Amino acid sequence: MTPQGIFRGKGSALTRQAGFTLLEAIVAMVLISSAGMALFSWINGNIMTLTRIHDVNARSEATANILEYMDRVNPMLTPEGEAPLGAYMIAWRSRPTTNITEGVNYPRGQSLYQLALYSTAVSVKTAAGRTWFDLKLQQVGYKRVRSNGIGG
Repeated sequence: MTPQGIFRGKGSALTRQAGFTLLEAIVAMVLISSAGMALFSWINGNIMTLTRIHDVNARSEATANILEYMDRVNPMLTPEGEAPLGAYMIAWRSRPTTNITEGVNYPRGQSLYQLALYSTAVSVKTAAGRTWFDLKLQQVGYKRVRSNGIGG
């Protein structure tokens, strides 16, 4: 009987095996590197997803700011223009989609305003001048054309 860890090699000389063989070390390195590659691939996928989420959030915030700004723009009086909004610049161009109509006063008669519906195209550019995204809006344009006769 041979003691554990000792085996008979060529020429019946006793040889003792100590530690890993070269083949076992290579197999272990391949397994570790495969697991590492899978881990790095997973991390890269998560980073790319976070980048997309950041971009969507930035665009959503910019859209909210643009809608708030454009709410104050009267397309009948200012059919086109530009404005800086923080880290980006907006440019808009409006065109009427309906004929100009006289406003109606309640319960009867004409109002002091003329009205029309406008289609507004808004282009958003980064600080570097690169187009980021575009928006299409429907806005009501109005213009005061009459005096109410009260006051001076």
